[in-house]
Amino acid sequence: MSGMLAGKVAVVTGAGGGIGRGIALAMAAAGAKVVVNDIGASLAGEGTGAGPAQQVADEIIKAGGQAVPNTDSVATRVTANNIIETAVQTFGRIDIVVNNAGNLRDRVFHKMSEEEWTQVIDVHLNGTFYVSRAAANYYREQESGAFVHMTSTSGLIGNFGQANYSAAKLGIAALSKSIALDMARYHVRSNCIAPFAWSRMTSSIPANTDEEKARVTKLQKMEANKIAPMAVYLGSDRASEVTGQIFGVRANEIMLFSQPRPIRSVHMSTGWTPEAIAEIAAPAMKHHFMALERSPDAIDWDPI
Repeated sequence: MSGMLAGKVAVVTGAGGGIGRGIALAMAAAGAKVVVNDIGASLAGEGTGAGPAQQVADEIIKAGGQAVPNTDSVATRVTANNIIETAVQTFGRIDIVVNNAGNLRDRVFHKMSEEEWTQVIDVHLNGTFYVSRAAANYYREQESGAFVHMTSTSGLIGNFGQANYSAAKLGIAALSKSIALDMARYHVRSNCIAPFAWSRMTSSIPANTDEEKARVTKLQKMEANKIAPMAVYLGSDRASEVTGQIFGVRANEIMLFSQPRPIRSVHMSTGWTPEAIAEIAAPAMKHHFMALERSPDAIDWDPI
């Protein structure tokens, strides 16, 4: 099969539905051989099964592509290694890793349980590390490879009731930058996508107030398969000079996100005291303080 990813082997985690399914299908259509990973669990994490992964793999094969299902969890080192080994043992190599697997355990911070915190960190942040780390040795040996990680504006900007998810997603952005720096010498690239899309996971977002209902209505207009073209591009050789970046994809709109840099500094030649900070430094910087915003506050225009 010809295309931008011809000859490449890709792993897409959480590919049994939604955004991951769209990415897996698009990568196969672009010529990649795909490991379709999905544990087949419910949104609450209950049950497992090969159904979703097998169905997507079957779709790819029916369309003339090559794919294999995998149901290992991203949340442990051993099972994450199994995901990458499925690619290597089946197709002989690994070129692209898309860390898309996710879950939600939304709860206001002061009521969040340790289990709700750990379950989300394990899948999103630890899972991204484990799967990426499993691929890293192969990338280093072959001196090539691409990572595409899913971050979120919940972490980049902020959101209510998602301390676990926000922390994990902002951590993924930092992890991606570190991977990009550490592995640049091996021609390995690492980038993030912050997707705006309606999927099985986002369908659990509360819609009780008028504001929440309006937000969900907007999300429902954003098709999950709109994320796939950016993932295909970032996995391709056409993006050979693109690394350490954070992109947003919302319907037909692509955004490039800024990353934290100093925006103001103040200096005191004799050194600072707490009183001097209160009287001089804080007032001097106050104009530049970031507002306490959520994603819909900062990205307040409608998608086209």
